[in-house]
Amino acid sequence: MTITLLSIFRRRAGMSHDEFVDHYEKIHARIGEKVMSGYATRYVRRFTTPFGRADDGAEADVVMEMDFPDKVTMEAFFASLQDPEIAAMIAEDEKRLFDSASMRTYLVDERESELPPVLPPAHPS
Repeated sequence: MTITLLSIFRRRAGMSHDEFVDHYEKIHARIGEKVMSGYATRYVRRFTTPFGRADDGAEADVVMEMDFPDKVTMEAFFASLQDPEIAAMIAEDEKRLFDSASMRTYLVDERESELPPVLPPAHPS
């Protein structure tokens, strides 16, 4: 049974959305790939843009998902983060990137609905 963790992060004050995405993808994601290797089976970043309103301090700039094959592997991953070198590397980059007070992580209990096929758009007469 796959275990999914979902984390919601907001960028630090003074950082533009583009700067945030650039740093996350070029630096932070590489750190994530390195430390998750051998533990996680999936690592996805979903960068958000406010829809239908101005970007006035969005609640989240990225929703990050990590999948683990099971609880034992997830726990081993978090135990590996206690290594002082790994912990320092992550903490140092998080200070450059995130509003630490807004960081949240959730264990996901996924439920999916079966929907009918999408209909082709109607053509005006």
